Amino acid sequence: MELLIKECRIVDESLDFIGDLYIKDGLIADYGKNLDYDCKFIDGKDLTLMPSFIDMHVHFREPGYTYKEDLYSGSLAALKGGYTLVNLMANTNPICSSMKVVEYVLNKSKEMDLIDIHQTVSVTENFDGKTLSHLDRIDERVKFISDDGKGIKSNISMYKAMVIAKEKGISIISHAEDEDLTPIDFRLSENIITVRDIFLSKTTGAHLHLAHVSTKEAIQEIRKGKREGANITCEVTPHHIALWSNNYRVNPPIREKEDVEYLIEGIKDGVIDVIATDHAPHSEEDKEKGSPGISGIETSFSVSYTTLVKSKTIDLKKLSQIMSANPGRLMKVNKGRIEKGFDGDVVLLDLNTEIIVNESEFLSKGKNTSFSGMKFYGEVVATLRKGKIKYLNEDFPIQFWRDRVDNR
Repeated sequence: MELLIKECRIVDESLDFIGDLYIKDGLIADYGKNLDYDCKFIDGKDLTLMPSFIDMHVHFREPGYTYKEDLYSGSLAALKGGYTLVNLMANTNPICSSMKVVEYVLNKSKEMDLIDIHQTVSVTENFDGKTLSHLDRIDERVKFISDDGKGIKSNISMYKAMVIAKEKGISIISHAEDEDLTPIDFRLSENIITVRDIFLSKTTGAHLHLAHVSTKEAIQEIRKGKREGANITCEVTPHHIALWSNNYRVNPPIREKEDVEYLIEGIKDGVIDVIATDHAPHSEEDKEKGSPGISGIETSFSVSYTTLVKSKTIDLKKLSQIMSANPGRLMKVNKGRIEKGFDGDVVLLDLNTEIIVNESEFLSKGKNTSFSGMKFYGEVVATLRKGKIKYLNEDFPIQFWRDRVDNR
């Protein structure tokens, strides 16, 4: 299969030019100006082409909680958001503490053939905070371990887990929370575990990835740790950089304006490596009962683009770096950059279109969002995986595509 995308603005972490992209057999085969290949083509004039986005932190709820989300609905939502690779957390039912659950998720994903999925395994067995023996049975398909959704309170458990992670060459994704402190001071709860985990990472040499960082103090500690050579990376969510003094229930909570300013400064100077959605869909009933989380994968790009690029805080190349290239490197995949031989996973965007968030139009089962009714810029027009259109925005003329592409 061959596809040529013509006369679009092509942007990744190091490129920004008007030109063409040629995909052959699922891989980027060529890019440049005035390419001429005898194949199907898309007229990309007035559109921006970027590497598709990679989400290192997602909850698709399957197995066990499919009334909230499942692999199919989550994959459709990801494609609508411009994502072709996601990393799923382990807080399913059963909790993903075995290769049996990993194999179930990977096999079903392969059958659907919509997006690529990685399944994270829990750090402690069934999130019990102490048992690590199940880690002896994971294989090379597992790149990350995490108890996300619960903090690991035991110092010795986290220390031993990092020793194992270092030996296996895998990464620990830390949910920095001491649940004993949370009712007293949620800020202290995040900060104290952040400090501990950075110190343990420096001690063991294990790679630590800090999830959903939200406080100015945590950013200060991460900056210090990186300066001292710690093997650490971190992520922030779109809702933690776009909102402040907001009571919408998420974990960690939305912070204050000063925290947001520190997070954005961390993006600008490279302390923050990744934007990840922490996509956490819930039913309306569960949300009313207080379940924390935002269904964020469909709004991630527009919120991030408007907050960071439209405001002239960073450029589009930097946004591509933290939404595609850096997570691609951390996940060790052949995606995230416009480079010959990389997967033909790209997203076409209309950066000038203003959108109003309407959760009733979400493809995710979860309609829970703090952005309802808010206006942002940047519309996903189409998402391609290995050169095939997997999502097409129906607001753009169907005939425009059908005349030129027959692989819908």
